Order: sequence, then C-alpha cells, then structure tokens
Amino acid sequence: MTTSIPAPTPPATPARGRLRTDIGIVFGRCLRATLRSKTNMVFGMLQPLLFLALFGPLLTRLDLGVSGSSWQTLVPGVLVQLALLGGSFVGLGMLMERNLGVIDRMRVTPVSPAALLLGRTLRDVVQLTAQAVLLVLLGLALGLRASPVGVLAGLVLVAVLSGALAALSHGLAMHVRTPPEFAAVANTAGMPLMLLAGLLLPMNLAPGWLDGVSRAVPFRYTVDAVREVFRGHFTTGTVVAGAVVTLAFAAVCLLAATRLFARARR
Repeated sequence: MTTSIPAPTPPATPARGRLRTDIGIVFGRCLRATLRSKTNMVFGMLQPLLFLALFGPLLTRLDLGVSGSSWQTLVPGVLVQLALLGGSFVGLGMLMERNLGVIDRMRVTPVSPAALLLGRTLRDVVQLTAQAVLLVLLGLALGLRASPVGVLAGLVLVAVLSGALAALSHGLAMHVRTPPEFAAVANTAGMPLMLLAGLLLPMNLAPGWLDGVSRAVPFRYTVDAVREVFRGHFTTGTVVAGAVVTLAFAAVCLLAATRLFARARR
C-alpha cells in the first residue's frame, strides 16, 4: 500500500506584493486603452497647447507684479490648470464603464478593489504628466526660461496634484448616475477653484477680499510653488508651503476616493 505525499502548498503572496501586481495589471489595461484612443489623446492635448500659444503672447507686455517673465507665470498656471481640469474629468471613463457593467465584473474577480482605483489613477498621472512635458516644451519654444531642476520639481508637484484629483474623480464617478450629472458637478466645482487659485493671473493683482478668499484654495499654494521653482527658488517659504499643502491635499483625496469606491453599491 503506497501512501501519497500531498503536494506542498505554494506560499501565499504577501498583501503588498499582490496589490502591486494588481495595480500593474489594471494600469496596463487602462494604458493600452488610452493609447488606442488616438482622437482622445490628440484633442485632450490640443486645448491646453492652443491656450498657451494664443493666450501667452497677450501677457508678454503686461506688468504682472511678480519677478521673472510672463512665461514663468503663465506656464506653471497652465500646468496646474491641466492637472485640475484633466484630473477632474477622468472619472467620466470610470462612469461609462460602471454603467456598462465592466466595473461590476472586475469587482468580483480576485483583483484587489484598491487596485481598480489606483491602477486607473496611475494611468491618469502618466498621461497628464506626458501632456505637461509637452506644454513645457512649447513654453520653452515661446520664450520660457527655467532651470531643468526647477522644471522637474514643478512637474513632480503637478503629478501629485493630478493623481489626487484623478483618484477623487474616480471615487465620485462611482456615486453619480449619468455623464451630464458628473460634468455638472466637475464644472461647478472646477471653474471657481481655477479662478480663485490664480492660475491665469497671479492673485496679487486681485483686490484684498478676493486675495483673502483664494488663500482657502489649496491649488493656489501649488501654483505659487511651481512658479517659484521655475524661477530657480527652491528653499523659500512659498515652495515649502506649496509642497506641504499639495501632499496633504493628495492624502485627503486618496483617502476620500478609497472610501467612496469601497462604499459604492455593486
């Protein structure tokens, strides 16, 4: 009588390792879908490029009340605008997939629920960062002068802000019924925040009451910090405040997005 020896049980994959793997799977799927959508990529990038090319020359002879050239003021503002508007609307893709039942089918698979959110968010960060690089290159061609280190530091801040808003947008998309409702919420919140943050013109040109209100908007601190590093200032209080506020805002958005995604009904 022979005794069969049971096969050894394979070691369990650590939770962190599995999460990284799941994020990579979701990220790869979403990135491939983005690369296949050539029209979406072209027109998504065309608007900020045209805005920079057509609006920027209007500011070259204006006194903006800040040091440096007008391009060192406008280009960082357009970068943060790209993060704000681009990151806020990425949830439309999540909403459409949810309405088609794609998200429900994914949520019953072994893929970690957090990976469904973080993988998409990582794709959005990569896409928006690539667009930001193109904006900087166009700005350099038009007259922007900034140190490579300053540009890199600015892009890092923009990438962090993009990830925060993209995650929050995906979380919101799990609780909104239709694309028009989502667009209404994003536009209503995004437009006043964009104006109060001083993305197009610095807030030192605004009256005192408006300048005071804008200090409650976290994006103001981000754009001020990006403008500072583009001018070659890396250790000022403005840069420190911008980095701290941006990181804190990103942490709050990620926490809120995770909870919104987890609480969504299947």
